[in-house]
Amino acid sequence: MPVLVASDLDRTLIYSAAALALTMPDARAPRLLCVEVHESKPLSYLTETAAQLLTDLGDAAVFVPTTTRTRKQYQRINLPGPAPKYAICANGGHLLVDGVTDPDWHAQVQARLAEQCAPLAEIQDHLMATASPAWVRKHRIAEDLFAYLVVERELLPEEWVKELAVWAENRGWTVSLQGRKIYAVPKPLTKSAAVHEVARRTGADLTLAAGDSLLDADLLLAADKGWRPGHGELADADWTAPAISALPERGVLAGERILREFLKATRTAAPL
Repeated sequence: MPVLVASDLDRTLIYSAAALALTMPDARAPRLLCVEVHESKPLSYLTETAAQLLTDLGDAAVFVPTTTRTRKQYQRINLPGPAPKYAICANGGHLLVDGVTDPDWHAQVQARLAEQCAPLAEIQDHLMATASPAWVRKHRIAEDLFAYLVVERELLPEEWVKELAVWAENRGWTVSLQGRKIYAVPKPLTKSAAVHEVARRTGADLTLAAGDSLLDADLLLAADKGWRPGHGELADADWTAPAISALPERGVLAGERILREFLKATRTAAPL
């Protein structure tokens, strides 16, 4: 039975220059591999050691990138190792099989959203009406499934975020603050639901997971074993659960540690 490894990407396995958190002297910094280029500029990295670990993991397990990114944003990433057969984008809204959206899965997701939470248009209107141009840089709709704002974090009023979270909760939506982005995501739109579907299709009897944000909590809780780095929303809230390991590493070295843990757990589970 294969082992399924479902991992968040940004600030879990791959890191922007601003999120690397390299605290050692420059001469001792790890060598980095760029895995994403956007508008002809390098954008995301992992360590060269992590790249080898990910390659080894791809050979040993069913590795499933599991991200809130849109399909277009995900397809900019060029991860080392075997090309994943399955990938989860838009926080579970799209299940890619060999790079192509599974239309039946997407139709099921849309039906759940229509039935269980307020429509996206209502959320979008509220964000437009209450978010100040003084600290909002961009309003975005992702895959016609959820909304997010790009903000000036240092100017963002904490009270506004708290009020938005309460307002959204009453309408079946979740709010997550990640770096310079504030996400408003329907509660039924989950990474865990899509991971369960991949586990069903692959026959996996062990699921491993990692993530750093509030939007990853359901993914971690659904896994048999999970890890979170020492940074991010979950670390800030000191969030944990019985099968979750809270790692001390922060930044790109946390990504390396997570891959070591994935590989060790996969090899331990594999029959000799």
